[in-house]
Amino acid sequence: MDEVMADTVAEHIRRYNADFRCELSIDDMDGKWLWQCVPDAHHTALEGYLSEPEFFRHLELMPDAQRVLERLNRDHEIFIASAAMEVPMSFAAKFAWMEQHFPFIRPSHIVFCGDKGILSADYLIDDNPRQLRSFQGKGLLFSAPHNKFAKEWTRVEDWNAVEKFFYSKP
Repeated sequence: MDEVMADTVAEHIRRYNADFRCELSIDDMDGKWLWQCVPDAHHTALEGYLSEPEFFRHLELMPDAQRVLERLNRDHEIFIASAAMEVPMSFAAKFAWMEQHFPFIRPSHIVFCGDKGILSADYLIDDNPRQLRSFQGKGLLFSAPHNKFAKEWTRVEDWNAVEKFFYSKP
């Protein structure tokens, strides 16, 4: 969900810049996680944003995510998996966000977990190489600043590339 369907990095950067009067940008993350781009003394603030009950409720959508997922959902059985156990306070906000933006995904097809290696599916689209390593099916790496240099998986730059992957096969 995060950094694949929902733009969590943009919200993190927005809050960080407002709180610390900085001009951090997505370009500053070139191959790094956000916490690697800020002073150690600011890590607590980054973690604190995630603990705010509404942080995940108002995230911007990744471009074309709704349209492509709705199309895929017509032709395939789609499950949305979130490693929400990493931020247990996020359950209610993430579920409300899903209901608002993806009403065509049945609640029974939303999976809150920790390690996505527990999933039994053909494909996993994820931005986190750690999650793809433990997954037994085919992993598609959704491009994000922190995974720029990862090479082990088929990379999809955006939702249009996801659509092309599933619908442009010979």
